[in-house]
Amino acid sequence: MLKWKAQRTRGGEQMAISVTSQTMPAQLGDGVTIVDLWAPWCGPCRILSPVLKELEQELPLRLLTLDVSSDTAVATQYNVQSIPTMLVFRAGQPVEKITGAYPKAKLKAHFVSLLEVPDGK
Repeated sequence: MLKWKAQRTRGGEQMAISVTSQTMPAQLGDGVTIVDLWAPWCGPCRILSPVLKELEQELPLRLLTLDVSSDTAVATQYNVQSIPTMLVFRAGQPVEKITGAYPKAKLKAHFVSLLEVPDGK
């Protein structure tokens, strides 16, 4: 069973939040948060970005984006060697690092498995 939570919206739609290494910790919420590490010159990043934005609309997760070409601290902290890389956090704690651009269906299935929570019984 998925636990659906209200997300930050603009005009009824969820929106990715651009962060820096300084602002990222305050944006990590209680649920699942995906931090998309990207750079403007990265072709695969430009392909992945709209896919992640669509998934943010479809799933109860939060999307943060961080431009590593201007802020390398998070990439260094999590030993990111290439981009695109997605850092997955649950309740503010890192749980996974995913490197590369994947098809939407594969990412969606993986994120759904991360979002599954017990009924609370």
